Amino acid sequence: MTMAIHLSKLALLRSFTPIPRLISTATGRYRFSACSIEGAPSSGSSTWSEDDANRNHQEFQKWPNGGGMFHKTACIESTALIEIGAVVHSECVIAANVHIGSGTIVGPAVKIGESTKVGGFGFFVDEHGSMRKKLQMLSARIGNHVEIGANTCIDRGSWRDTVIGDHSKIDNLVQIGHNVVIGKSCILCGQVGIAGSVTIGDHVTLGGRVAVRDHVSIVSKVRLAANSAVTKDIKESGDYGGFPAVPIHEWRKQIATLQTLKKRTP
Repeated sequence: MTMAIHLSKLALLRSFTPIPRLISTATGRYRFSACSIEGAPSSGSSTWSEDDANRNHQEFQKWPNGGGMFHKTACIESTALIEIGAVVHSECVIAANVHIGSGTIVGPAVKIGESTKVGGFGFFVDEHGSMRKKLQMLSARIGNHVEIGANTCIDRGSWRDTVIGDHSKIDNLVQIGHNVVIGKSCILCGQVGIAGSVTIGDHVTLGGRVAVRDHVSIVSKVRLAANSAVTKDIKESGDYGGFPAVPIHEWRKQIATLQTLKKRTP
């Protein structure tokens, strides 16, 4: 089976809507308009023919800067880099100087801001204390209708894929480490930093400059106040704040107590 057929099957399995037709090409940016084509194979089908794969492959093109594949309805700035093995699905908007690494899957209707990198590698300290680049062979997968701001970095996975759930919104200047799994409809405000192998549920909101240590889990429907630091698992939904993060009412009591002690100090 050829690489083209393989990529086509991979693209179909990652969820699609109407198969589009190329309308026009603009200077510096590719602009397309979608129209449905009858007979497109269902994304739920478990069997694939070579004809189906070839037909779907015609809806994808090779991006000249990097060699990755993009859907005809995508709108991509000419300075964006899409590496070989990456797939950008329908109706995505990719801004200038975005870097999409090999193996990255960008779902339909995703928007990525300027100078963002998706699918980066990691580093480790060797036995001599030297910093070494760590090759990570798994993917970064961006769900449907996700929006990612400018200058944000999302690392690819090492032992599991890095995943951003459908409809999540990520602000500018956010760092998401390798193996992180973020659920659906989450909000990550500016300067959030999430260390590797964190698991976050659905409908979670992280305020500005929230930090999450590695290998912790946060359940669904949690909100974290700005500047909070998560140092252990959060197992119950609710509002949290502080360093380390605690339930919001406890944090407010801590602040009130500190203010009272401050006033009593001669």
